[in-house]
Amino acid sequence: MSSPRRLPETRDHVWEVFARKAYEEPLHHVGAVTEDDEDLALVSARSIYDEQPWIQMIIVPRSAIREAIRP
Repeated sequence: MSSPRRLPETRDHVWEVFARKAYEEPLHHVGAVTEDDEDLALVSARSIYDEQPWIQMIIVPRSAIREAIRP
């Protein structure tokens, strides 16, 4: 029995997740989710990374991230 085919992961469908526990703390990168649209990414981020009492969580499309310093 063959395994189900997975769609290739593209930068457009990967969302980086950042969160903080207190407003005086910086946002921390807590992980990433792969979803086809923003609404699904928000739901996934909340359900996957809910182990901490975050006061703020944001998602950013990986494609929107730009390098400030390149090697």
